[in-house]
Amino acid sequence: MKTIVQALGYGFVVLVVLGLMLFWPAGTFDYWQAWLFLAVYAIAAVGPSIYWGVTNPTVLRRRLHGGPVAETRTAQKLASTGFFVTFTVLVVVSALDHRFGWSSAPTAVSVLGNVMVAAGLGVGIVTVAQNSYAGANITVEAEQRVISTGLYGFVRHPMYLAGLIMMIGIPLALGSYWGLVGLVLGVLVLALRIDDEENMLEHELAGYSEYTQKVRSRLVPYVW
Repeated sequence: MKTIVQALGYGFVVLVVLGLMLFWPAGTFDYWQAWLFLAVYAIAAVGPSIYWGVTNPTVLRRRLHGGPVAETRTAQKLASTGFFVTFTVLVVVSALDHRFGWSSAPTAVSVLGNVMVAAGLGVGIVTVAQNSYAGANITVEAEQRVISTGLYGFVRHPMYLAGLIMMIGIPLALGSYWGLVGLVLGVLVLALRIDDEENMLEHELAGYSEYTQKVRSRLVPYVW
């Protein structure tokens, strides 16, 4: 129960921060795209937290223990910091776009963006269900083994694929095309994190090198 309360408290703080990052740069609360995005994010994020807290608190604790401070490798600290910067750029630039009218995405695009945000969160949920060691920071535990089925049978890093889907979906959900500029930084950060993580896994996780020969795609199936 304590872990659930912590997760809900963390989720509330995230929503408050998101609200500030959206409505302050936008200069208005009359921003339906932002309200819808916050609702989708809250529903898709809170439900699984409660489920994991009840059924497998260890998984939830792994998900809560993240950020640059939790990382032990320099490259991962940089990547984790880069994720925060990327997310900020995606959200704030989109809100500024709404304020100054740099671009105008139609309602259908905003709906598609929210579908992508929900889909990204959904892929992340399925990834954790298939691999309970998919924590927020990069570690290899003593009893950990290679997962090669489910989503891991198509791409080696489905959690990062989920993040990529969300990076594309967030600006669109917020009605912005200019917000997509954050994708440039986001993709670079993902590439850095994946490269360093795979170097570590090949040395520390038994069977991972063989797995990379079986599943060739790192992030996007049949692309890279």
